[in-house]
Amino acid sequence: MEMMDQTAGSDLPPVLHTSSRRVSWLLLLLVVLVGLCAAGAYFWTNVGQFVETLAAAREVTTMPSLSPEDRAALSEIQSGQQKASDELAELNRSISAQLADLTRISDQIAALTLRIDSLQNPAPTASPPHVPRPTPGHAVSEPAKTLVRSSKPQGPVSVGGAPLVSGPKPDEP
Repeated sequence: MEMMDQTAGSDLPPVLHTSSRRVSWLLLLLVVLVGLCAAGAYFWTNVGQFVETLAAAREVTTMPSLSPEDRAALSEIQSGQQKASDELAELNRSISAQLADLTRISDQIAALTLRIDSLQNPAPTASPPHVPRPTPGHAVSEPAKTLVRSSKPQGPVSVGGAPLVSGPKPDEP
């Protein structure tokens, strides 16, 4: 009843009246979540290192019968292989660069050869057709004469004014 009196006497709602145990659990849960997030971030940034460690541990467990000298020789061989693969990659990059340079130089030589050929054998230029220049006497233009044709009638023509009756033509039946 005493708790009821305390809650009734305060102006806070009853939901906000929680025990200190509940707050400590929430605080503990919050700390655990922050810790998990920090561990996840650390793992995320160092995932490559974890993978290498796991691979090394797997190699050690798969070769328990090897002596320490054999393991040392094996690690030397593996480092030699890694070095050889790095050298091969560098040689491949060098060859690719040289091939690109060779292609560029070949294109330049082809362009220069075309230029030399065009300078040695000039292309025949088309000369404009010869246009006779007018002589000074003909420089004045004369008006053009138009020919007017007289129209010839087709068929019989009446001279005296009498109408002509055309008969059947010899071509027609």
